[in-house]
Amino acid sequence: MRVKTCRVRAAAMALGVLLSAVSASAVAQSGNTAWVSDELSTYVRSGPTDGYRIVGTLTAGEQVQALESSGDYTRVRDSDGDVVWVLSDELQDSPSASEQLPELEARVDELTAELEGINEQWEQRVASMVETLEMREARIAELENRNAALNSESDKLRQEVRSLQARLDTQEEDLLLRYFMYGGGVAGAGLVVGLIVPHLPRRRKKRDRWFQ
Repeated sequence: MRVKTCRVRAAAMALGVLLSAVSASAVAQSGNTAWVSDELSTYVRSGPTDGYRIVGTLTAGEQVQALESSGDYTRVRDSDGDVVWVLSDELQDSPSASEQLPELEARVDELTAELEGINEQWEQRVASMVETLEMREARIAELENRNAALNSESDKLRQEVRSLQARLDTQEEDLLLRYFMYGGGVAGAGLVVGLIVPHLPRRRKKRDRWFQ
């Protein structure tokens, strides 16, 4: 029984070696860079099937060099130079988050600085606009006050003009009345003189000496 089991194991190992050799000859080697999936730390095997023993692990996000593929597995070289087989589904073409994080943080810092600069420029612009608006509002208020003062002064002047016009009209009426009274007085005096003069005694004319 033991002999049969040993023979089966030996046949399986021989088949695995044969498959590995066939896949190695059938698949061209490549130098593509890959990264272990961020979600896990994966086991690696000594061959491209589940029948090969586990020889270690690869850390999540670790960068490896993909050499060749066979079935569901890919032969990779890790950062220590060891060549192992790992499931192809547990590799990704983009850098891991751990490697992207410093670059992303630098980009975030750059964008933050740029945003702060934009905010500062915008605050300065808004402050300038507010200052200009306040100056314009102050100027408008000043003009409105001046306009109100001018309107008030204009109203006073209109009242003074009306008062002067009324006084002038009154003076004209008084003057006309005086003219009428003066004219009436003169006419009355003339009439009286005209009535009196005819009744005044006349002086006798002196006779001529030649007739004495």
